[in-house]
Amino acid sequence: AKKWINIRKSYGNFYKVPRNQTKLAIMLENLGMNYDGRPHSGLDDSKNIARIAIRMLQDGCDLRVNERIHGGQLMTVSSSLPLEGAPAPQMPRYRN
Repeated sequence: AKKWINIRKSYGNFYKVPRNQTKLAIMLENLGMNYDGRPHSGLDDSKNIARIAIRMLQDGCDLRVNERIHGGQLMTVSSSLPLEGAPAPQMPRYRN
């Protein structure tokens, strides 16, 4: 793969949160989700990242390629179109 979506970047930009709030467990927690599976298991991490991506799409995020490799160097891919963000995710409120 030479192009991809860095979900941490997309999440931080979309929900307007700092980079230290884009670790997988924190992103899930802020979206009101539990971590499914074993931490650091490639398959389980991938499934949890997919759950975050689905939630972002439901919240109106336009996921786009934001990183690529060119000449062996990691490069950020910027878009000429502005993206609108959503408010930072809040923990769901439960009714009694």
